[in-house]
Amino acid sequence: MSQYRIAVIVGSLRKDSINRKLADALVRLAPAELTFLHVSIGDLPLYNQDDDGKPAEPVQRLKADLLAAQGLMFVTPEYNRSMPGVLKNAIDHGSRPYGQSAWAGKPAGVLGASIGAMGTALAQQHLRNVLAYLDVPTMGQPEAFIQIKDDFFDSQGNIGERSRSFLQAWMDHFAAWVKKHAG
Repeated sequence: MSQYRIAVIVGSLRKDSINRKLADALVRLAPAELTFLHVSIGDLPLYNQDDDGKPAEPVQRLKADLLAAQGLMFVTPEYNRSMPGVLKNAIDHGSRPYGQSAWAGKPAGVLGASIGAMGTALAQQHLRNVLAYLDVPTMGQPEAFIQIKDDFFDSQGNIGERSRSFLQAWMDHFAAWVKKHAG
């Protein structure tokens, strides 16, 4: 059985982020052949093309983590009907300098959670548009626009009973997507 390393990129820096909690709970639903590395993006400087020749240590770490992964899992909130700036900044760093993208060719899954009824639908769509340009094969179905309610997580931080089967199916599809597309 092959092992696949998945880079988890959470688009929120908040300590009690529901998207971070979702990412942690999803990892517990994964099959044994997937291992996960939560990629840190909060310490990245703002992207500046002048720094492409001598990237800061956090940028070097980001690119190394991405290059070591066989797949990507994006878990993002929605800010002002789009992805958070910190996530876009990480994407820009990982894709530069031009022609040296650490994202290219890596299969990805995209999902996110919100307390609102739209559940990050627009942020996910914007992220998918960017990933398409970066040559990241992104799983199209099932989509997961998650609205967090009081019983979404159980007392141990796992996916609650009402949502578990849906997210288990999402994770199963994601695992199959990675296996099919990982280089």
